Amino acid sequence: MTIQASRDAVIVEAIRTPIGRRNGQLKDWHPVDLLGHVLASLIERTRLDSSLIEDVIVGCVSQVGEQSLNVARNAALAAGFPESVPGTTVDRQCGSSQQAIHFAAQGVISGAYDIVIAGGVESMTRVPMGSSSQGPGAPFGPQMNARYDNKLVHQGISADLIAQKWELSRAELDAYSLESHRRAARATAEGYFTSQIVPVPVHQADGTTALFSKDEGIRADTSLEKLASLQPAFQTNGRITAGNSSQISDGASAVLIMERSVAERLGYTPRARFVAFSLAGDNPIYMLTAPIPATRKVLAKASLTLDEMDLVEINEAFASVVLAWQRETGASLDKVNVNGGAIAVGHPLGASGARLTTVLLHELERRQGRYGLQTICEGGGMANAMIIERLS
Repeated sequence: MTIQASRDAVIVEAIRTPIGRRNGQLKDWHPVDLLGHVLASLIERTRLDSSLIEDVIVGCVSQVGEQSLNVARNAALAAGFPESVPGTTVDRQCGSSQQAIHFAAQGVISGAYDIVIAGGVESMTRVPMGSSSQGPGAPFGPQMNARYDNKLVHQGISADLIAQKWELSRAELDAYSLESHRRAARATAEGYFTSQIVPVPVHQADGTTALFSKDEGIRADTSLEKLASLQPAFQTNGRITAGNSSQISDGASAVLIMERSVAERLGYTPRARFVAFSLAGDNPIYMLTAPIPATRKVLAKASLTLDEMDLVEINEAFASVVLAWQRETGASLDKVNVNGGAIAVGHPLGASGARLTTVLLHELERRQGRYGLQTICEGGGMANAMIIERLS
């Protein structure tokens, strides 16, 4: 039996659009064209011969309407890739593009690919959240409902249940959310996001075209008083509000992944390597708690500790998700979402996983850190987690 030499999956480039508010700057962009714009920009930046790409793996949650019929393949063609380049679209809810990255990197490590793009897209303006569950029938069958005594709930209520279980006060949730906006505003002002963002041309009311280049949802002028004035969003006496929840958004992201020796042979400097991956499932009623076991699993697989992580990106679906995770893991919030998160920047569902990777990579490089951990909660009570190591 021939034993294959070990293969490293590495990141060559990672980029994203600025994140647009619902009905904001990206509202007129068809999601296929928006992702196509990012894919074409990735090729332009790297000067890669696109015929060498062996697959395009894309995360997207609402795969209906403009995001139906395999948005990955459609966007690759919209980007001008050769017709020989295939694509596939995956759905692991909010972690869809992180799962796309896992699949791509694992494919490289296994020898199935040498060069692959992973990414994500979601236009929540044009394809509203929940669109894919419309139509005849319901997504939960009688047996699943019976197992959970018909208590399966909306994720916003799950976020409230988490706040109650971990005894997270409204004041704590709002304070965390304010800090997310402050960190994101500072990162924007200091230009930390500039190198990772691909500007997007948008039409203006006066008929001109301008380049949209900064995340639209960040509220630099918000305050604890403003956040405290918001009414509960999901339960009458709940603690979850629009202010301590992620924003409904539009955006796209993409990561170019190669086998390390192939990247070097083509003249690229590998920027980070994938160290370990994990998946976890948890109670679907609480729904958003699986980053806790996923974090423990990925650290164990890598034989590393949380203290050895220089940076952590955990998706801010709701402030309660991050704070419950922090309570259970003991992580220092000084190195968690250091440039803000989805509460400030936005959460275009299918694009968020690859956005987190893009932010994590660029910030590890800026700080000259070594290890970065990324994890994201997902509908149905799941989570992905991974660790990357900066190389350059």
